[in-house]
Amino acid sequence: MSTCSVSKGCFVFKPDSKKAKASSAADYFSKGNTDSEDSELRFDTCQLLWKQIKCETEQLQEDLNKKLFDNLITFLRQSHSDFQKKKTKWACRMKSSEIPTAAVVLGVNVMDHDLTFKSLSEVLHDDVTPFVVSLRSKECPGIKQLLQKLMIQLMGCHVDVDSSEEEYSKPSSNRIRCSVASLIDWYRNITKETDTESPCRKRMFSSRHLESPPVVVIFKDLESFTTKVLQDFIFISSHCIQEFPLVLIFGIATSPMIIHKLLPHTVSSSLCIELFQSLSCKEHLTKVIDKLLLTSQFPFKLSEKVLQVLINIFLYHDFSVQNFIKGFQLSLLEHCYSHPLSVLCCELQEARKRTETLSHSQCENIRRLPSFRRFVENQVSNKQTVLLTDDECLKETTQELLQDLHTYHENYFPILCCLHAFTSSLPKYPLGKQIRELYCTCLEKKVWETEEYESAIQLVRMMAKDELVVILEKCVEIITSSPSEHLKIPSEKLKQYLDQFRNLEEANGGQEEPISSLQELQKKTDLYHLQKTLLEMKESRKLKKLTKFEMLRFEVVDFVDGLVRNYLAPAEMQTLHEVMYFSAANTLREHLNAAPRVALHTALNNPYFYLKNESLKTDAGCISNAAPDICIAYKLHLECGRLINLVDWLEKR
Repeated sequence: MSTCSVSKGCFVFKPDSKKAKASSAADYFSKGNTDSEDSELRFDTCQLLWKQIKCETEQLQEDLNKKLFDNLITFLRQSHSDFQKKKTKWACRMKSSEIPTAAVVLGVNVMDHDLTFKSLSEVLHDDVTPFVVSLRSKECPGIKQLLQKLMIQLMGCHVDVDSSEEEYSKPSSNRIRCSVASLIDWYRNITKETDTESPCRKRMFSSRHLESPPVVVIFKDLESFTTKVLQDFIFISSHCIQEFPLVLIFGIATSPMIIHKLLPHTVSSSLCIELFQSLSCKEHLTKVIDKLLLTSQFPFKLSEKVLQVLINIFLYHDFSVQNFIKGFQLSLLEHCYSHPLSVLCCELQEARKRTETLSHSQCENIRRLPSFRRFVENQVSNKQTVLLTDDECLKETTQELLQDLHTYHENYFPILCCLHAFTSSLPKYPLGKQIRELYCTCLEKKVWETEEYESAIQLVRMMAKDELVVILEKCVEIITSSPSEHLKIPSEKLKQYLDQFRNLEEANGGQEEPISSLQELQKKTDLYHLQKTLLEMKESRKLKKLTKFEMLRFEVVDFVDGLVRNYLAPAEMQTLHEVMYFSAANTLREHLNAAPRVALHTALNNPYFYLKNESLKTDAGCISNAAPDICIAYKLHLECGRLINLVDWLEKR
């Protein structure tokens, strides 16, 4: 049947009887890939790396939350220990109707709170009580809705909010009236001592639960709850606390003072509040970067620009560590999808095996790498010819270069941590307070050629003996724990310096000068006066004979400076760094920090950009007949914003 005219009737297009086969993630990965060779292997590499990274981040999250969760569990057990033992103390303690309340300050990274509360609910459900309820402000606009959500999560049945008698007169086996009295009756029945051996109780309770487990209500976003809802719920709960062991957990993003701003004194006095503080999001990010990037465990790395994009989004948009990890995952996916040599971005032994099976086209991809071309240019002419023509020789050289890159990472990160230990406590923080700032600087350029590094070295030359001893102990610990064989000699040398400092009998005058010098430097408020003071002190030292302590201190600083120059060369100077490092910062920025209006214009004006359908591919300024109606209408609108020619629109169809 012809469908050329919409005026002749309505047309029905029946779908095919055969069900379309669902595409897997691997199919999407290989579909549309310009270089489809080894796409499956690259996808498997990406999946394996992400699985390892995900396990590491989840373990880190669990370790960071352990202290907070342990403190909360202790608080919950102590709060209702008297109720559990059925002692008269409970009535005496609760005669003032105080509700045990934990105020948990999680920080402004609101997007990470759901994951934290989910883990907390699981821990409390396993170790303390089966009665854990999580509430969000948007689900509880009024007290009736709050009680309904509370009873639904506790009882797992439908709850009537309407209080009319006609509704309750209707018989229903799974409907319960929404009231506090119903909650008390339910709790009394579920915790009867005479039913301790019932199958229902055995399914609900575990041996780790309390005998009379409390009911824990978590307010995930306290700041967003209305004052009236909170006041009514606390007022109602305070009158039945002797029969209904309730514990409140407030999730706070800003400050504990928000409790007193939301609740008047008459209501807040009904709460027995204890404050709990989680790790700040910035400290959490530092831990994540240390686990994912500042290690040779994972071969995949980020370039300076890509890392800066992720850090800027974190600092200036959401403070979300989970979004940072998702950005890292997207970088890994994009690297494996777009770079044909990402097949070598794996463990060293596996990379050696894969190198032996490289095809000729992949060998040509290696030869086209800028870092490899620089490497070839530095070889003798005969070696250059062999590398450019002989695939077997290229594979052997690639294996050696991958080994060198692995060794570079093993040496790089311990020395980076040592440099941070020396510079993180200096006045004005010339190389940054956080290690991520120092890492970005070292990735971008030769750090020893910067003015900030020169200022930092001059400040380190004026450190006191006690400070140097503490820093050297930390450096020895860092390097000793490193698997690198090349750092054994530096480790022994630092131990010798440490012993010399400990055995050094410094004169009183020699100890006072560095301290007074640093105190004087800390008073300087601008870079000009700081540099001027450093130059004056440098000139004065030339005219004075150095003490043993000063000579040893200069020797240590020179040794550390030599380590920096030997091991902290930028990654871009390493051959085959493109295999491990993802550097497409603009691509990542488009995905994570896109402008909505620009994205909408691109989608409507050029649907092929997002859909990747060949039938939509046209020359610039034109639009395909297969484009969606909205794209055709938008194109006509751009041509004439006031009037759209309907004939032109239908002709396009």
